[in-house]
Amino acid sequence: MILSNSERKGDARDRLLARLLDAFDEDLPAPEVSLREIAARAGTSHALLRYHFGSLPGVLAAMLKAHRSRDNEALFEATRQGTFDDLVVAIWRAYTRPEQLSRVRGFFHVVGLAAYSPQDFREFIDSLDDLTEILASLAEREGLDAKEALTLASVTVAAIRGLLLQEILTPGVTSEDAVSLILRMSKDRSVPRTRKGP
Repeated sequence: MILSNSERKGDARDRLLARLLDAFDEDLPAPEVSLREIAARAGTSHALLRYHFGSLPGVLAAMLKAHRSRDNEALFEATRQGTFDDLVVAIWRAYTRPEQLSRVRGFFHVVGLAAYSPQDFREFIDSLDDLTEILASLAEREGLDAKEALTLASVTVAAIRGLLLQEILTPGVTSEDAVSLILRMSKDRSVPRTRKGP
């Protein structure tokens, strides 16, 4: 079987990404680190990093997407038999662990860059709804219709991300009470409907 150039390039990119993930474990490179420093730590060349990922933000976005995909699989597996609320609490606890700090900071750094140049971060942006989809499927399982479940999941993920940003900017201000409030808001599993007519 003969592989196309794009397939070979994809395989090489995947192997390089695996090296980066191994080299940095659960962390992300800091935004002020150079591609040369990252390449040295991963045992590769900065030219290869630039070829496959374009830039330091491209490296960060690819690493974040891979980390988040793995995290989401683990979270979903841990709460497969659980409830919507169980998953919300698991998400909060997973991302507020001290060892997650560099990744949470990296997430908001890349999101900020993507807001200015979405065309450069399309793959990363497209991956942002995966957690919402998992939560929506649990909300549907608990009785909401598909549209209500998606709305509830979207608002919940937005609230969690907002609280995480607050935790990064002002550590120690956000408490478990905030997560409890998210759960109380979604308790009746009813999303207000827009009224039609008088």
